Amino acid sequence: MVFPTMAGMSVQAHSLATAEVIAVGSELLTSLRIDTNSLFITDRLESIGIKVVAKAVVGDDGPSLSTLFQQALDRVDLVVLTGGLGPTDDDLTRAVVAEVLGRHCREDLGIIEKIQRRFNARGLKMPEINRRQGLVPDGAVALDNPNGTAPGLWLEHGNKVVLLLPGPPNELKTILQALIEGRLLSLAPSNFHLCRRILRITGRTESNVEEIAQPVYSLWKNHATPVYTTILASLGQIELHLTTSAETLTVGAERLEILTKELVAVLGHSVFSTDGSTLEEIVGNKLVERGHRLAVAESCTGGLLASRLTDTPGSSRYFDLGVVTYSNQAKNNYLGVSPDLIVTEGAVSELVAREMALCARTKADVHAAVAITGILGPGGGTTQKPVGTVAIAVAVSPEPVSRTFHFLGLRSDIKFQATQAALDLLRRELE
Repeated sequence: MVFPTMAGMSVQAHSLATAEVIAVGSELLTSLRIDTNSLFITDRLESIGIKVVAKAVVGDDGPSLSTLFQQALDRVDLVVLTGGLGPTDDDLTRAVVAEVLGRHCREDLGIIEKIQRRFNARGLKMPEINRRQGLVPDGAVALDNPNGTAPGLWLEHGNKVVLLLPGPPNELKTILQALIEGRLLSLAPSNFHLCRRILRITGRTESNVEEIAQPVYSLWKNHATPVYTTILASLGQIELHLTTSAETLTVGAERLEILTKELVAVLGHSVFSTDGSTLEEIVGNKLVERGHRLAVAESCTGGLLASRLTDTPGSSRYFDLGVVTYSNQAKNNYLGVSPDLIVTEGAVSELVAREMALCARTKADVHAAVAITGILGPGGGTTQKPVGTVAIAVAVSPEPVSRTFHFLGLRSDIKFQATQAALDLLRRELE
């Protein structure tokens, strides 16, 4: 397949099946900056059938970058490098790639003139060091960057393609999206449609989900038209990502629907979403379906449950009241929980949580209420009620339901897991 370059030359390429991403920048090796570009690149490439098989982060070090680039060039069809295209001494990507490919870099006056015009439009004079961004390896195609000074570069080396993209996300995304819709799409595997499905699960551990789900999804991995499954664990939630490719989107969707039903059948009610919806979205929709309004009474979570519920657009249709009663006195003064009950049962107990939920439901005059009380630590725990003990109650029916949980982690971890468990208990009651 032939493509014209900006200079009227031509380049040739073959179908691209695999790719590797290399993010360049010493700042990406610190806690100050996180590489998010590779996630976007992976998503866009795989949407057209180019599978990303590896990614790496490397500092502004010529030898290290050279080694990584050569290794990637040996094993994939497309190598995408991001960052290191600026005008300063530590911007090495262009020079290293040219050296590995055995090419000279030459000034492209057209690029330099564009950079000058960009500075002039802001009433500034272009610094001399910006001329470096006009250096183009022999045979490269310069890719216009409407949002910055560094152009992207497209190079072909034998039957391999090398793509250099600037590091700033707003610059990279614009250039890459144009390629996804044009040049890369025409080089992607033919008759390909990528289909994805996300199952979200709560109330089970990662190992438990794997033990139950693996015998089901493994049968599809070696199928004539395989479905690949990835299991991802996060606080209070497990995700199963299902991916397949098909000749049409309809065929792919039907294939994933069959596997989804099989997984739901074995995992049961712990699967709360099969379309990627969040737990708070699911709960909100169920409250609307039943015509219910909700009140929440929180102690240890400090308003996090109310925040999560109201982060969802349209939450005013079902969310009525949120109150944080952190102290025992506040539980009595603002909710009406009996001081005697707190003394006899302890503030962190199912009976107190149930009373909190019933009082909140009555105070707000709504259909449903949730209450959370617990011990975040690092102090305050006992042998009977260690740090991480959380009591949760849900009042939907006349008689509330409650459970005691034991979570691990930092204060923030326990708080999130508590809200996740509360939302799940509410979901189950609404169903």
